[in-house]
Amino acid sequence: MKNPVTLLIAALALAASGGFLVSTALGTGSQQPTKTVTVNVGTGEQGPAGPAGPAGPKGDPGAPGAESCPSGYVFGALVINHPGGQTQIATCLKS
Repeated sequence: MKNPVTLLIAALALAASGGFLVSTALGTGSQQPTKTVTVNVGTGEQGPAGPAGPAGPKGDPGAPGAESCPSGYVFGALVINHPGGQTQIATCLKS
């Protein structure tokens, strides 16, 4: 059997290069993300649903096709790791 440390280093290198390719793929639009945030979701049991909250006020419509963020936010990629795989969302992230 090969050295476990060598296998671990190879696995980490592959994971890092995969993350780089994902962030590169998100940058193909008219505005490239300036920040990437990754969220790792646990695999524990799901808890009971909470009560529904009140509906919030309707926001102003945005310009069609616009990729602009409010003050204090930057356009970026949100990567969510969960037991079923990985999901990416292009969104505004707080600076």
